[in-house]
Amino acid sequence: MQLPEDQLRAGHIPADLYRQIPPGSDLRKVVIVQEAPRSYKGPIVLTLVIITGAIAVLLVIAFVVQVVAGAAVAVLSATGGIGYTINRASKQRALSRPATRRRYRSPRKRPVRSRPVRSRSRYTK
Repeated sequence: MQLPEDQLRAGHIPADLYRQIPPGSDLRKVVIVQEAPRSYKGPIVLTLVIITGAIAVLLVIAFVVQVVAGAAVAVLSATGGIGYTINRASKQRALSRPATRRRYRSPRKRPVRSRPVRSRSRYTK
């Protein structure tokens, strides 16, 4: 009987509990009540509920901000205050030249190549 629980089940009173019993008490009528071990279920569930609630609040805030921004852009573009475009150019399309030309630019000379030019098909995959 090493553990206090084993001693209590066998009917023995450990020395530290025996000192707490008032003198003159009948030890056969003494009832010792043990405290239940701590349960971690409550704090774990509470933490999960708090995290889930925080994520839900952030998602709602993000959705509301998106709706408000979309409505603001729609109102401003309808009144002529702002305009926006979405550029969905494909990856295969080459970059276009800028719309404005420089008028006073001297023409460039092509560099002299010392080796033959490779065909364009060797550079594309």
